Amino acid sequence: MSEAEGQQSTIDNATMIAIAAPRYGSSDVLRTEVVPRPVARDGEVLVRVRAAAVCSGDVHLLTGKPYAIRLGFGLRRPKYRIIGHDLAGEVIQIGAGITGFAAGDVVFGAVDGGAFAEYVSVPVERLAHAPAGLTMEEAAALPDSGMTALQGLRDVGGLCAGQAVLINGASGGVGTSAVQIAKALGAQVTAVCSTRHVESLRALGVDHVIDYTTTDFTHAGHRYDVLLDLVGNRSLTACRRVLAPKGVFVSSAGAPGGNWLGPVVWVAKVLLTGLVVSQTMRPLLMRPRRADLEYLAGLAAEGKLRPVIERRYPLGEAATAVGHVAEGHAHGKTVIVI
Repeated sequence: MSEAEGQQSTIDNATMIAIAAPRYGSSDVLRTEVVPRPVARDGEVLVRVRAAAVCSGDVHLLTGKPYAIRLGFGLRRPKYRIIGHDLAGEVIQIGAGITGFAAGDVVFGAVDGGAFAEYVSVPVERLAHAPAGLTMEEAAALPDSGMTALQGLRDVGGLCAGQAVLINGASGGVGTSAVQIAKALGAQVTAVCSTRHVESLRALGVDHVIDYTTTDFTHAGHRYDVLLDLVGNRSLTACRRVLAPKGVFVSSAGAPGGNWLGPVVWVAKVLLTGLVVSQTMRPLLMRPRRADLEYLAGLAAEGKLRPVIERRYPLGEAATAVGHVAEGHAHGKTVIVI
């Protein structure tokens, strides 16, 4: 190896390509940069990213809206310059105190930021072995949407076998995971979507589909034990109308609330309503947990859960991928292939 080749090798080992957000704004502010490659610190695993999924949280943290989130994620610019939450890839380096993982393992997980890059260091509690039978892209599409759906249905909603659940917003990333998880839990599943997604949801095994372009689910005359609301486009009074007397309303929707407070007002309404009615009214805030990643991996390995991917983009087109999700009409997940 020549001296020049040795210097280039050192540079390559020390840096990586990443998608950076130098300031708040739309996807137009995203830049492809060469940045220092991270290392695995104590309690972390360095992962060579093969695929990363775009989620709605990426859009909120990029735009800094509602403005209230800037109190925790950077007042003047994004706290995490490299964006991205969900990823799948190969273990490259193990930090001190780590057991259960080894170099070469295929893993998937979620980070606060940094997934839209060639490498990322992940806290071990936010990582799990990727499920057999899924591609890297599918594994990357699982963490945020899968954990949101799982925690909403099983933990907050208390969904049990034999119960009836309605999922409002069933064609999105969380929704397509939710219908499959609900079926795996043994529930009778009704999905609400637009006409163009009816057949794809039936293919996922839902029991009933309501096309919101022709039918208002709050006037359909059916009652449900659990209503998972991923849209927030109906009033709480209307949603309660389709709940069983002791039913559970679970809201994971960023209901309209303006650029300043966003869903804060909606969450307050949900909580206050729950204090004065017989039904249970609960907001959902997903918390990444390794145990939940492992549970999702188990469902996927059993063939009960497979993420729906609508579009794939190379890393260099990450801005286009984020812009597509920001439009709000994506079917399933949008994935960046690295």
